[in-house]
Amino acid sequence: MHKENQPLIFEISKEGRIGYSLPELDVPETDLSGLLPEGLLREEPAELPEASELDIMRHYTALSKRNHGVDSGFYPLGSCTMKYNPKVNEAAARLSGFANVHPLQEESSVQGAMGLMYDLQEHLVEITGMDEVTLQSAAGAHGEWTALMMIRAFHEANGDHNRTKVIIPDSAHGTNPASATVAGLETITVKSDENGLVDIEDLKRVVGEDTAALMLTNPNTLGLFEENILEMAEIVHGVGGKLYYDGANLNAIMGKVRPGDMGFDAVHLNLHKTFTGPHGGGGPGSGPVGVKKELIPFLPKPVLVKKDDAFTFDYDRPQSIGRIKPFYGNFGINVRAYAYIRSMGAEGLKLVSEYAVLNANYMMRRLAPHFDLPYDRHCKHEFVLSGRRQKQLGVRTLDIAKRLLDFGFHPPTIYFPLNVEEGMMIEPTETESKETLDAFIDAMIQIARETEENPEIVQEAPHTTVVSRLDETQAARKPVLKYNRPETAEPVAVN
Repeated sequence: MHKENQPLIFEISKEGRIGYSLPELDVPETDLSGLLPEGLLREEPAELPEASELDIMRHYTALSKRNHGVDSGFYPLGSCTMKYNPKVNEAAARLSGFANVHPLQEESSVQGAMGLMYDLQEHLVEITGMDEVTLQSAAGAHGEWTALMMIRAFHEANGDHNRTKVIIPDSAHGTNPASATVAGLETITVKSDENGLVDIEDLKRVVGEDTAALMLTNPNTLGLFEENILEMAEIVHGVGGKLYYDGANLNAIMGKVRPGDMGFDAVHLNLHKTFTGPHGGGGPGSGPVGVKKELIPFLPKPVLVKKDDAFTFDYDRPQSIGRIKPFYGNFGINVRAYAYIRSMGAEGLKLVSEYAVLNANYMMRRLAPHFDLPYDRHCKHEFVLSGRRQKQLGVRTLDIAKRLLDFGFHPPTIYFPLNVEEGMMIEPTETESKETLDAFIDAMIQIARETEENPEIVQEAPHTTVVSRLDETQAARKPVLKYNRPETAEPVAVN
């Protein structure tokens, strides 16, 4: 339900108004009827609004004020590392030598761009403790799939065709089992113990000769460091399996400890998270994959290499899993990540982890008296609260998330991980000031107090946003796919 009467762009549309100007066509006009299948061509022009440039600018400016992003407010979305994107990185990515490179240029004409990618690979090798890195993967889940395909190819090259099982903790990211399934592998769940860590005895029970890999992030999705990781690596390697590191939580350990030193054989990194590329709607992802020596032959091709002080793409990789993305990854995000790493330096990256962990523990301890704390121990970069206490008073975690909108904060991740009842997963990142953290904490404490004294305020939230509470289930199942002009009908929800 709209809380204001600002007209939609369709409602201010008037026939004949134009909000753009294009240069005159200086090439022959092409008739698309012979180039595209007949069923894909419109019989009538698209029904788009017609508005002046001023109206269009005001339309998008108004929309931007209704949106929420890292630049506009605190965004503690647990597991997603929604940290500030330094604008110097944006400036670097917009340099003409990077922004205007064409993906089909001759290698000799893009040696600078290739040199940046090569140097970025070398930095990521050092940060992760791997032996080689590819930048092809488009994002995190794509990196997961890429790593699993290499692990699968490795086993098959060794004649281990029965290694079809991937072990995944019950607290894992949902993309982990999805990536394993898309890679043609089966998944087995390993339980967490009472401390929120992988149950070692259960891991021993599920490993075997059919184990292809263990997928794990460390610290895990509860924000807890898997302190038994060396023993877990020994268990999995002991049966011939590989360890895959989900790099979603690298922000907690960067510069302090490396996945390669924990025993992992493959790792993906989220450059759009840990290394400050725009996240979500702000831009594409980038999910480089690093591997240990045994998996190098299976890297996606072409592989960027350096020969005689020049850079080239090596296509002669007979065991490669093949190309997984055109034009060697999302180059603009890689430039941003490179600028971030070079500007921070080794000591700066270490401080990132230290402040991320400090901020998370500060928030957790201040909020613990007001909500349930499922795992009462030091966390890393994020922590999980439970709204069980509030649920008993008729307020759900969803209500708390909606009420936070009234304070100008984006809600944390809710109802995840799945093994925490009424869970709230909060990640402050290292870029937020103590004043911002305190403001969020005060809002959460006020919501906890409202739950006890006047729960209707929380149950009916939000009260100050442009749109009141939506029916998320109906919005997902019956999206509005077409807008009919007001004089004809209401918006049509299509099943």
